[in-house]
Amino acid sequence: MSEAIRHVTVNGRVQGVGYRYFVEREAQSRDIEGWVRNRRDGSVEAVFAGPVEAVTAVIAACRRGPSPARVEALRDEPANPDMLKLRDAGERFSVLQTV
Repeated sequence: MSEAIRHVTVNGRVQGVGYRYFVEREAQSRDIEGWVRNRRDGSVEAVFAGPVEAVTAVIAACRRGPSPARVEALRDEPANPDMLKLRDAGERFSVLQTV
């Protein structure tokens, strides 16, 4: 099975609408490793690692977001495996502090 590690940045109305927790649930339901966090510029950033099909599906969910969100743009690019080290110790998927 092929694996992928992707770095995603989402712009629009994605803060204050439960977006990070939506992403966390979507990732956990697909057993994906990684993290999500708000950025001070108003965007949300995430890293996803796992089977290509599962990572593709979680990114598709990110394009929709929870119902109160309005996704205007999503940038998806390859991620460095070292980016996974930002997760909280012992967690497969973390909601991180804003940067």
